Amino acid sequence: MIGILLAAVLWGTTGTAATLLPDAVSPLATGAATMAVGGLLLALTAPRGALLALRTRGAPRWLLPGALAVAVYPLAFYSGMSLAGVAIGNVVALGTAPVFAAVLEQLLDPADRRQPLGSRWLLSAVAATAGVALLAVFGHHGGGAGTADGTVPGVALGLLAGLAYAGYTYTAGRAIGLGVPSRGAMAAQFGLGAVLLLPVLLATGGSLLRPGAGGADSPLAQLLGAPHPLVVVGYLAVGPMFLAYVLFGRGLRTVSSSRATTVTLLEPLVATLLAVVAVGERLAAPGWLGLALVLAGVVSVATERRAAPGGTAAAPAR
Repeated sequence: MIGILLAAVLWGTTGTAATLLPDAVSPLATGAATMAVGGLLLALTAPRGALLALRTRGAPRWLLPGALAVAVYPLAFYSGMSLAGVAIGNVVALGTAPVFAAVLEQLLDPADRRQPLGSRWLLSAVAATAGVALLAVFGHHGGGAGTADGTVPGVALGLLAGLAYAGYTYTAGRAIGLGVPSRGAMAAQFGLGAVLLLPVLLATGGSLLRPGAGGADSPLAQLLGAPHPLVVVGYLAVGPMFLAYVLFGRGLRTVSSSRATTVTLLEPLVATLLAVVAVGERLAAPGWLGLALVLAGVVSVATERRAAPGGTAAAPAR
């Protein structure tokens, strides 16, 4: 449990750390570098397992779309936070992932394993949807990262990130159900996802080599100054991406994909706290209500037990 909590705290620092990057560094470069480096490190933890996973009959059917979802996730996640702010971007992406995961289970699980969605899940989905709507319309109130004009597209990208996150967690679970070891499934998905992101990194990563001021005069930026972009991206790749995954993987073994996306409930709470305290973001009152509704929906889904597709699911990573 301690490993899972530490992983959640590390994941919760991603948006705040990204605000230290210079304005010249695009969120596409941030996402591509973080996942390309971190994904390759994860692949190296189980190279034989990754090859075995790709050779297992029927597994590539799930692992290849999962790799695409892995590549989409950081691009949408960091872009969403850049537009809507750290707090809103995190809460939308992580708060809606359980809803997307449950929908994927309903659409793609074998009929004999499919479980009907109960009234609690429906209420959770309604709460999360209402919360996202409030965040999109009334969320940003100035300060920190993000702008009022960028809130709606930022929320849309957060939704895409939530879908991608739920997607690659689900596909890994399906591959594991075919007999692929958990570490091998995740190593294959993240290794392939990293390869897919290399062209994006080559096209946008030049700005990572040039130092510059970032942080938008946030309290954290005033405290730490202007670290080199490679230092910030190195932390994002090795800390929240690689180390957090290892910690989480050791603490979490058998769980459904919808529950796997809700175990780390601490993450959006840490992200929101850091966004307000360290970045200086401010949310309007309806935005706080929306955030509370999303988190309430996550808590409700987290306490509802659901069987895993194929019997097992993999630990998610960022």
